[in-house]
Amino acid sequence: MINFEDTNSVFAHKSNWELKKSYYLFSILKYSLLVKIGSLLLRVSFFLRLPINKLIKLTIFNQFCGGENIQDCTKKINELSDFGIGTILDYSVEGKENESDFEKTKDEVIQTILFSANSSKIPFTVFKITGLGKSSIIEKASRDFNSLNDTEILDISLVSKRVDEICKVASEKKVSVFIDAEDSWYQNYIDQVVETMILKYNNKFPIVYNTIQLYRHDRLQYMKDLITRCNSNDKHLGLKLVRGAYMEKEREVAAKKNYEDPIQVDKAATDYDFTKAVEYCLENIETISLCAGTHNEKSVLHLTDIMKKHTLRNSDSRIWFAQLLGMSDHISFNLSKQGYNVAKYVPYGPVKEVVPYLIRRAEENTSVSGQTGRELSLIKIELENRNYSK
Repeated sequence: MINFEDTNSVFAHKSNWELKKSYYLFSILKYSLLVKIGSLLLRVSFFLRLPINKLIKLTIFNQFCGGENIQDCTKKINELSDFGIGTILDYSVEGKENESDFEKTKDEVIQTILFSANSSKIPFTVFKITGLGKSSIIEKASRDFNSLNDTEILDISLVSKRVDEICKVASEKKVSVFIDAEDSWYQNYIDQVVETMILKYNNKFPIVYNTIQLYRHDRLQYMKDLITRCNSNDKHLGLKLVRGAYMEKEREVAAKKNYEDPIQVDKAATDYDFTKAVEYCLENIETISLCAGTHNEKSVLHLTDIMKKHTLRNSDSRIWFAQLLGMSDHISFNLSKQGYNVAKYVPYGPVKEVVPYLIRRAEENTSVSGQTGRELSLIKIELENRNYSK
């Protein structure tokens, strides 16, 4: 049985100062109003070009990011590896809308693959398709591809070309790459591109992983259908299962534009589909590789229990767990301690460029029921233990 209360193992890599800093940070993230005010102040400060880079880097950046470039991440990569945890390099620059930035992002993602190919400490890389093309065109292509004009068809073809260039390098270097799920109004096009890449590159090894957000009520069936299509084409499917991170925005947009809400009716329904998706993947594990991207302790324990029922080794190379850097260390480190395959998402990028990511991460923390409180309670226990032992 995994003991998530084992804070000594969880925080062995952190100094007292680092623990206290994390405690103060999560204490702020607990309050949604403070997060909203802080997010607004960040945006205003950068607009006014105030010198706040150092402050951000010492606080929220260091908690959730590995560095400003790949080489900066080396320290974090090695630190995680010392505890048996892999790294998922994630170039987290968001919100760009011009061709030169799209090319730069593509080149950077390829660099993460090349870097990963030379290190057993980095089992996966990841990217978002909206980082490779105009979001408005991707949305339009998702809604109705046939409605694109000639210019838009050219733009969307460049997106597909960039994705293919990335996946081609990944295939040549035998590095698995996660393609993230995104807002529902982008996802139809994303699914089409990802499936094309799977059929092209996932011959005997899961190069390309599609991401399934189970907070959408249609995703469990989509996943089952995708598995069927891949099996019929003799392709090895890679799947990353997550609950999802855009629920509030999804509901607002659906209400505003008067279409059916794609989100589950409640958290219980999301939990149910996540559980069923995990079980279905394990039943088809001969042709699937699975990464459970979850911060939910019950889901983690459920998957470990199913692995035992299927007499699968803890270290089975087809099954991974993943959490975000700076969050749920009690899950990541204790899983690794028991010999399970674990990796942390390690975002990186110039401080100013990853601020949109950091703001989104902070806002998501406040919206996940109990997440921040759990982080705080465990850090507090470890700080008290350390003081008591002195």
